[in-house]
Amino acid sequence: MITMYTTAWCSDCKATKAALERLGLSYTEVNIDQHPEGERLVLQVNAGRRSVPTLVYGDQAASMSRFSVMKLQQWLEQVGLLEPARN
Repeated sequence: MITMYTTAWCSDCKATKAALERLGLSYTEVNIDQHPEGERLVLQVNAGRRSVPTLVYGDQAASMSRFSVMKLQQWLEQVGLLEPARN
């Protein structure tokens, strides 16, 4: 399952949640303003940046800051949760 590290004020977080829901992918949400351990993980995987949303699946993590559907789809393909689009 995907873990999504978020904040309540983040518009990219809302867009990422909506896109995952449209794709039928489940996720667990961790608000880093309420969970210091989540904030530490976000800082660690984003080179010291408090970048949200950050998605984690297995040992793969990526920031979806400056969200785009293409960016999300590429990451989901990379981690094996979405089949690559065929042209």
